Amino acid sequence: MSQQAGYSPSFKRPVEILRMRRKRARSEGVSSGGRGAISSPCEGASISAVRPFSPGPLFGQGRSGGGVKRRNPFASIDNTFSSPAKKKVFIYTDDDADSSDSVKLGGSAGVEGEKSTTRTLPFSERLLQAEELSKDAPSKKPTSLSEDDSLFEDEDLFQEERTPILKSPQAGAVTSIAPPACVEYPADWSLKTRLLFTSLLPFSWAVQPRATEEAQGLTQHCRGQYTTIPQSIQDPWTSAELRCGFQQCLQFWQHPSLSWLSLFPRIGAERSFTGKNVPWAQDMALQQSLMSEWSVSLSSLYSLLKARLCPYFYVCSYQFTALFRASGLAGNSNITALLTPTTRGLREAMKAEGIEFTLPLLEERRKSKEQGSTAHNQETDGEEEETQSEASDKEDDDGGFSWLTEMGVQDKIKKPDNISIKLHKERNSVCLDHKPESVVCVSGTHTFTFINFLINCKSLVAGAGSQAGLPPTLLAPTAFRGATLHSLKARSVNVKTQVRAGYQDVCSLEVTGPIMPHSLHALTSLLRPAQRGGFSTALYTHEPTAVLNTHTTTREQAEQAVELDGCGLHPSTIQQLQEPSTLGRSPLRQLHLNNYSYTWKS
Repeated sequence: MSQQAGYSPSFKRPVEILRMRRKRARSEGVSSGGRGAISSPCEGASISAVRPFSPGPLFGQGRSGGGVKRRNPFASIDNTFSSPAKKKVFIYTDDDADSSDSVKLGGSAGVEGEKSTTRTLPFSERLLQAEELSKDAPSKKPTSLSEDDSLFEDEDLFQEERTPILKSPQAGAVTSIAPPACVEYPADWSLKTRLLFTSLLPFSWAVQPRATEEAQGLTQHCRGQYTTIPQSIQDPWTSAELRCGFQQCLQFWQHPSLSWLSLFPRIGAERSFTGKNVPWAQDMALQQSLMSEWSVSLSSLYSLLKARLCPYFYVCSYQFTALFRASGLAGNSNITALLTPTTRGLREAMKAEGIEFTLPLLEERRKSKEQGSTAHNQETDGEEEETQSEASDKEDDDGGFSWLTEMGVQDKIKKPDNISIKLHKERNSVCLDHKPESVVCVSGTHTFTFINFLINCKSLVAGAGSQAGLPPTLLAPTAFRGATLHSLKARSVNVKTQVRAGYQDVCSLEVTGPIMPHSLHALTSLLRPAQRGGFSTALYTHEPTAVLNTHTTTREQAEQAVELDGCGLHPSTIQQLQEPSTLGRSPLRQLHLNNYSYTWKS
């Protein structure tokens, strides 16, 4: 189509203005006789009264000189309107109307004299013809203009403007495909102190059990029995299985048990013991009695672990935490024990007792460095290590001062004492004390030696302070000798949270206490159908135990699957705990369930 001088294609006309001008042009065309082509200056003058939208020349009759051309500030901007290929438009003046009436597109005649049928040209064509006719000295030669044709086609333009932006069927099909559902999350072996569940559905059904439901939940926990929970629950208040199962998830076993003291956590808990009644602090006979009972309980737990009747247990001391796992859990074929944090003195004492252990995090760092080096570098490094080891052996013999003897000045220089030399050699191991990298792993038959080491270790119990004389806390998911049945505390609170449109009611469920891995999995599995596949969880970790997620799987795999059906846990929980740990040093911090699919952050 044609284009007025000084018009910028990037300047779009409003739809309503175009529609009104189109109607006005058609009504004027009908009143002028219904001819599609304008052939006289009078008709051009009548149409020229309609002021064009373009900031080009003004051609009103009342103005002298044919109007004043205004500057177009958008003339240098390219048109970004999506359109078909550009076309060449040829405009002829009235002197050439003998051969062709007025307009030819692409070399073909648009109107041929009076033989052509009557039609109404688009509004933009009539404006261009009126402008050419109104000029005093019209050009004889055709003018070639490059124009975006879709910008002035009435029907196409209005159709594009009226059509809303909709997604194509292909795009809709792509977005409607949901990602594969993750029905499970990795096992977290760290101890939790608090869980906070939030959901749009209420949790009030979970905190007000009936007497029969609470009794049945305790019985099922002691017997290791589990009822099948329906996959979809419309009303949790009417589901007795759900309410009994929730009470069953809250139970755990602990030794020792003192009703006026909270015995978890023990690391950094001196403030919670301050001002409490501790009659054993100055009574040695009472301390020996407590320690004797504790030794029996620890031996009972290890026997159950070895028989795979107890899946795992924790030993929480005032300075470290130990996790014992049965064979078949966390991808290990043998019994394993993790101890964190440790000190150089504790590791030296374990070596003195013949306990073999590894430092998993240090070994992992060493392996990553070895994989980054080439084979040639590894050979040269091995030769250098051999020479360095020989030199270090010589230094160990004489303390590294043999060069003084060679120079003959060994008597004139004061040598450091043996203790200073030993501390200098062990400076790397001392730097690991009380850090996550100091975690040690004991496996196989050495775990039994490690149990005896804990029973006979004098530094296991604090000798002074608020925890003096109190043996470590034992936590387990199953019953053992001398254990007391405890229950996690749960309470439901409804709060309002601010959203874009205002405030929204959010229901929350708070669970506090020593939360072990089986309790976390049992609670999430129970709340999944109860909350209709949608809730969020904030997990508060006892930080000294975060490193217990360290990967300890060995290359040796068991020849046959280890049966743990008699350990008292749900089969799905056992299946989760049997997978190798993938979290590393980072425990779970957030857990979200959306449309029955898990996502988590660590």
